[in-house]
Amino acid sequence: MDHNRDFDPRYGEAVALSDGIRRITAPNSGAFTFHGTNTYLIGIDPIIVVDPGPDLDSHIETILRATSGAEIAAIAVTHTHVDHSPAARRLKDLSHAPVIGCGPHRAARDLKLGEINPMDASADRDYQPDVLMGDGDRFDAGGLTLEAIATPGHTQNHLSFALLGTPYLLSGDHVMAWSTSIVAPPDGNMRAYLSSLDKLMGRPEHHFLPGHGAAIADARPYMADLRAHRLRRETAIMEQLATGAKTIPELVELIYLDLPDGLKGAAALSVFAQLEDLVDRGRVAASPELLLNARYQLA
Repeated sequence: MDHNRDFDPRYGEAVALSDGIRRITAPNSGAFTFHGTNTYLIGIDPIIVVDPGPDLDSHIETILRATSGAEIAAIAVTHTHVDHSPAARRLKDLSHAPVIGCGPHRAARDLKLGEINPMDASADRDYQPDVLMGDGDRFDAGGLTLEAIATPGHTQNHLSFALLGTPYLLSGDHVMAWSTSIVAPPDGNMRAYLSSLDKLMGRPEHHFLPGHGAAIADARPYMADLRAHRLRRETAIMEQLATGAKTIPELVELIYLDLPDGLKGAAALSVFAQLEDLVDRGRVAASPELLLNARYQLA
């Protein structure tokens, strides 16, 4: 599928996207963060800071400079990965604003005996919100209303935030223009990810502000493409398993043609998520059990 990788991060600046909406991109570029994590400043005074990002001095200084003279009413967090939430603690200490949004980090399921969580190092386990927001909960500040939308899939605690009465929705890492979202068990869950896509497609908001990369002006057809992409991957897995039992590395080599070695680990986690869903639905069997190093065959 087509992605939009045309993005200028303009580090150290608060880039105006609309009246009362600015974006600051943290200088933490990488294979999984693109040009860096997007922090959003919602409102003029007071301001809601959404996804404060990594605990980097330069990034926090940019946030403080951009909000100077205004009240920070809240620091909202979509999910607890180390590129999104750690700066909340220092920003709270400096601004005295409450941290609101998602709950503490948790996996979508328990680890199996002998299983190692491949995403463990990416989790911010020190995060604690002052105000836990669930699906449909709202936060009001200066005439603006932020509504939390539970969107598990990338992580179990993932929230998106709708700016009610506007076309804007802050989609975190669930929907991004530059790439598909990583869904990696046991932290992530493919069935939840697809259900969350369906939920967002039913929302009135259509202009998405993602955790990385450029905004998505018309999100509904793009989300339909994201969903179709996952279903095509599922079909490819089933077609390969129809020729015999295979391991996840074998499936990656057969399905992700010409993929650079540095991205094969992420592809393996994506295949694992698809297989977990297929096993849960009774279409695929794992031997000896559902693990990254198992062999898989049609049920």
